[in-house]
Amino acid sequence: MNNLKKILAFILISIALSCVKDPLEEIESGEWNNERSIINIAFQNQVGKAEVLRNDENSGTIITAINVDAVPDLSAISLETIELSYGAKASLKPGETLNFENNDQSATISVSSPTGKTREYTIYVTSFQETILGTYDITNLVVYGGTGPEYGGGAVLPLTSKPWVWPETDGPQAELDNTITFEIEGITEEGNTYGKIINDPGPDGLYADFTFVADPVTDVNHYYRKIPKGEGTWLRNYNTGNLIITFSDGTSVSGNFVGAGTEDLGNGLSKTITQNALVFNLNGTNDWDKIYSDYDKFVKNPRKFWIDLTKL
Repeated sequence: MNNLKKILAFILISIALSCVKDPLEEIESGEWNNERSIINIAFQNQVGKAEVLRNDENSGTIITAINVDAVPDLSAISLETIELSYGAKASLKPGETLNFENNDQSATISVSSPTGKTREYTIYVTSFQETILGTYDITNLVVYGGTGPEYGGGAVLPLTSKPWVWPETDGPQAELDNTITFEIEGITEEGNTYGKIINDPGPDGLYADFTFVADPVTDVNHYYRKIPKGEGTWLRNYNTGNLIITFSDGTSVSGNFVGAGTEDLGNGLSKTITQNALVFNLNGTNDWDKIYSDYDKFVKNPRKFWIDLTKL
């Protein structure tokens, strides 16, 4: 009798266990997974990170920018990378292209979950164009400087307006037949453009030596040599608005590339830019003993420096 009870108990336990579902079976089969999301996406010549929005269960929106200087048009923009939710599949693979050459500059990608549910993402592309690219004539070198501008000690002066305080042959005037060329080489993940800057010395073959030759003789190249002789590199930071120029020795300067307009400097002083300029804030110091002098404006307390440019 005891043996019979044991046999019946074994049969009942076996039947009960056979009815328990394997907890890993559903995970392995993917039956639980309805996720169908794009987490990250990047296209060739994309500027910065794409904004990915999940609108509802069936649709999503992606907004990104493409550097149109690097492509002939938007008809065949290649997918570089796509990151999907676990187990999901997309209708487009890396290396394949989408056509954004339409009125909305849009295209779609469908993403499917392991259970077969889908979400369609509409991708909208905005055209990004780097405005600094091209070749420019250097037309003027202008400084705002001087101690006590509220007392008449400040002035806005072209460096060449006082030729006797600079070297006769290769003073600032030597730079005024130069051309500056900005070429693009790429875009960082943060969406900042970068490339090569070329300073061509022009017909005279000279670069300016910014040495103040009046009394006392002072080397002020650290103030005014903002463009490398020959070649260097540039990076345009769109978060800060700064243009960073790096010399061949690894040193760099930070300024801004600006368009036409007039800047009010206070105390009746202003600076007008006709087309474009590179602008740099300088860190001179007050010298009340030298107020009103050329030395004060150019050497001791230069405040701001403009390289005026005209695009060719």
